[in-house]
Amino acid sequence: MQDVDIYSDGSSRGNPGPGGYGTVLRFVDSQGREHRKELSGGYRETTNNRMELLGAIVGLEALKRPCSITLYSDSQYLVNAFNQHWIDGWLKRGWKNAKKEPVKNADLWRRLLAAKEAHQVRFVWVKGHAGHPENERCDELATTAADAPDRLDDVGYRENA
Repeated sequence: MQDVDIYSDGSSRGNPGPGGYGTVLRFVDSQGREHRKELSGGYRETTNNRMELLGAIVGLEALKRPCSITLYSDSQYLVNAFNQHWIDGWLKRGWKNAKKEPVKNADLWRRLLAAKEAHQVRFVWVKGHAGHPENERCDELATTAADAPDRLDDVGYRENA
């Protein structure tokens, strides 16, 4: 299995407001050459948490075969959902949280679970805005996308708002 590092970040100008995600994929091939791919997208009205999730989703969906992934994010919402097994509880309770309320962003959580299914994924939290080069680049991609004039409509946000 190919080892791949995915770095992702989300941004929202207001919460809700215009938002974007930024993702960097990086791996070293068998000849020792580093490969890198950057992805981003912006939305007219969304939330920061939705963009944090979408950054991870897009990175996973970009992979063409099963990989061993370390996914780095400054979103405790994303990382803790897996590392603290929140997602397991949500699934057991039929997408309800511990307060028996519907889980927010369930559309994206489902998409994320489908995107990671073929892979071995380890989630690692990194402190945001602390000088980590890939996290800083993801933040730049996300904020640029949030400010771009050609933003998309986040249908999932609109349907769940």
